[in-house]
Amino acid sequence: MADHYDVLGISRDASAEDIKKAYRRLARELHPDVNPDEAAQEKFKLVTHAYEVLSDPVQRQQYDLGPQAGFGGNFGGQGFSDFGDIFNTFFGGGQQRGPRSRMERGQDALLRVEVDLADVIFGVHKDIEIDTAVVCETCSGNCCQPGTSPVTCDICGGSGTIQRAVRSLLGNVMTSNPCGSCRGYGTTIPAPCTTCQGQGRVRASKTIPLDIPAGVDTGVRLHMAQAGEAGQAGGVPGDLYFEIKVNHHDVFSRDNDDLLCTLEVQMTDAILGTTVTVPGLDGEVTLEIKPGTQGSEVLTVKDRGITRLRGNGRGDLKVGIHVITPTKLSSKEKELISTFAKGRKQSTPALTHFQQGMFSKLRDRFFNA
Repeated sequence: MADHYDVLGISRDASAEDIKKAYRRLARELHPDVNPDEAAQEKFKLVTHAYEVLSDPVQRQQYDLGPQAGFGGNFGGQGFSDFGDIFNTFFGGGQQRGPRSRMERGQDALLRVEVDLADVIFGVHKDIEIDTAVVCETCSGNCCQPGTSPVTCDICGGSGTIQRAVRSLLGNVMTSNPCGSCRGYGTTIPAPCTTCQGQGRVRASKTIPLDIPAGVDTGVRLHMAQAGEAGQAGGVPGDLYFEIKVNHHDVFSRDNDDLLCTLEVQMTDAILGTTVTVPGLDGEVTLEIKPGTQGSEVLTVKDRGITRLRGNGRGDLKVGIHVITPTKLSSKEKELISTFAKGRKQSTPALTHFQQGMFSKLRDRFFNA
């Protein structure tokens, strides 16, 4: 078994600083990322193991005293350290997994967007102003001051990990831990960007163009891939989600793709019939009130509802009729109505089963929503 001092090329009375300098010099020469030769890789393992032992005062003292001082005695011709190497082979101890990337995916974001009921008939375009993380314009996301770049960590040699020998009942078990100097990145940034403080991104406001399709309803979410926060160090941006809230309208309500409203009609118009033009959400609507129209009747205007989100065409506009019975009459009006009543066949009011018209059901559904 090679002598640790010989492996590092130092004397047995070398100081801790001498040991560290020798390891750094050999690591730069033999590290697998620099020297892919198999012989160099094997020697790098010996160098690393020698450094881990000699850099630890307790392990160095036990090593200087010889095998009798610890668990380094032979067992059947094989040292426990050799068995530790076998253990590492099977369980991955001490194997280098490579440095971790500085780039991180940005976070997703969820925003609520309010739209009017008229907007969802045909859809609407909105420019949404958001405050989010964007790529730093100074360094273009690489975290370094312009004109500089990351440098290989001189402690781990770019591997991002530090191997350490831990003595146990099974012998010397090599473990790998993230390098404390570069935090496992394998590189350090000597001159971080002063604009983003070395993060590769900054907070800023930006405008997101959003096309809201026709037919959306409250609770619908629209997804925009990679429109969320910028990732750290140039990482992939997160996604952006918009949750729709349709504002309440004072006149019109919604039942799936149909629009509902109520038209108040004077008693005389309901008796004699009339034609009225009323404003709709997408233009005027002409309604024909037939003679003898009853209260709670529903007039349907085809294709004047909301454009269907999935499918073709539009829903309908359904207008419930509410007949207004006058409560204050002049003497002349009372006389005319009395004459009208006397000329008709009188019937005695009678109780009957409670009936709820179609529009009443729709209206109840709206008010209970």
